[in-house]
Amino acid sequence: MLTSTLAFRGNSASSQDLFCQQFGAESVITTSKLFVTTRPASTFAVNPEIQRGCVIRRKHWSELRRELLITPDQERNCNKASNTFAYTRDNNGEIINKKIAGLKPSKNSIEAFTKSNVIIDFTVPKCTLEILKIASKLKKRVVIGTTGFSKKEENLIKQYSRKIPILKAGNMSLGVNLLMYLTEIASKSLGNNFLSKVYEVHHKHKIDYPSGTALMLGRGIADGKNKNFYNLIGKKYLNKKSFPYAKKINFNSIRKGEVIGEHEVRFSSGKEIIKLNHESFDRALYSEGALTAATWLMSKKAGLYSMRDLLNFK
Repeated sequence: MLTSTLAFRGNSASSQDLFCQQFGAESVITTSKLFVTTRPASTFAVNPEIQRGCVIRRKHWSELRRELLITPDQERNCNKASNTFAYTRDNNGEIINKKIAGLKPSKNSIEAFTKSNVIIDFTVPKCTLEILKIASKLKKRVVIGTTGFSKKEENLIKQYSRKIPILKAGNMSLGVNLLMYLTEIASKSLGNNFLSKVYEVHHKHKIDYPSGTALMLGRGIADGKNKNFYNLIGKKYLNKKSFPYAKKINFNSIRKGEVIGEHEVRFSSGKEIIKLNHESFDRALYSEGALTAATWLMSKKAGLYSMRDLLNFK
């Protein structure tokens, strides 16, 4: 349980941000009230809050002391409870102390996963594959929200799905998955007379680009044309004011401020442009989607599923 959590607020490159880059594992920290009903069986969360941050391991606490980022009382409290400091960020300019109940940091291990019904994964590709390795042995269901997989890693996920139920989505939002569905329909209807490209904006802390959602939308374009997505991937631009259409699908990623997420697909014939877009205002929609996916996956057999299956899009 994390009984002492330091929440660092601010958008500038502060000493806390720099410390996280050096010694912290990037994290998403959530707080919510979780309710479980038995008749009928259901799980739902109330007012979930999500904050980006990082976790500082015990071996780096001496650096925390030297940078005056923790107080003696905070260190004593964490020592007493065998805890780890978690730094979270939001939008004001102050430091607060906050308790997060019910969280018990542990390694991806058989012991950690044995008591779980569903494992929800928002990590990095290397970690996801380790989770799947353990989950397949324990016959545990997995919801994957991680993005940035290579083609080889995607194939490994497919192999694991022959043993356990896996729901994988580049985005857990209902709206984004509807956008992907509409993108596929538009691509199929417009055919080869229109060129297409994908534009996305995220907060400055996001490292991978294009985003998993942007790649989802690119796949929707390819599926609409009944073509192999990997053969249609064009250039991947970062922070360009403008970028061209091409025979392949070009992507432009913008990283700025604390933008939660904006995505747009454009189709152009040279005579007209069609735009499909989506904008996120609250990160809670991702945790709500992940919990909905976990509940849905409980009744499924081994296989690789998507939010499209959950939403029953044909």
